[in-house]
Amino acid sequence: MSFEVCVKAAAGDPEILGDCPFSQRVLLTLEEKKVPYKMHLINVNEKPQWFLEMNPEGKVPVIKVDDKWVPDSDVITGVLEENIHLLLSLLLLNIRLGSKIFPAFVKFLKSKDPNDGSEQALLDELKALDDHLKDHGPYINGENICAVDLSLAPKLYHLQVALGHYKNWTIPESLSHVHNYMKLLFSRESFEKTKPAPDHVVAGWAPKVNA
Repeated sequence: MSFEVCVKAAAGDPEILGDCPFSQRVLLTLEEKKVPYKMHLINVNEKPQWFLEMNPEGKVPVIKVDDKWVPDSDVITGVLEENIHLLLSLLLLNIRLGSKIFPAFVKFLKSKDPNDGSEQALLDELKALDDHLKDHGPYINGENICAVDLSLAPKLYHLQVALGHYKNWTIPESLSHVHNYMKLLFSRESFEKTKPAPDHVVAGWAPKVNA
């Protein structure tokens, strides 16, 4: 079984993979499952007509499964789990683990008020992840990578790059299990193959930071 997947191209360079963490999540899933796929890089500022005809909402990522284009990274990864029975299993209790980290990161990144509590809210979410990893790591489900890890990896990468650039902020060293977790994720071959360049991540967040 092979797939076609449409993902975001880099802003200003449509021949290079862009900064969308949800697109990377889908690519990570395909890479970890070691299934063949054809990737289409979509310039989201000048979407090609063929793309809009098959995907009128124009959102990425989308994937072609059985001649049907399926949008939304949550739905896509669920379809891949159903279609490819190489287990990237996850415990039901862990599905939502870390799910609040990304919105907390975005709120803190956009914040212009150092006293609005957004930094502490992010730290609280990261501390919860660190506590889980301390007891159950090194990955979310233990020794083997799972779907939750593949969802978190791109988001943690964006957090690291964007907060480092715009706020000169890093995850506290005291959250050692999170640091180790990120090193494990970012060193995987699948991640190296699908990660966007840091400057594209920085450029991608600029409109929200400067809004």
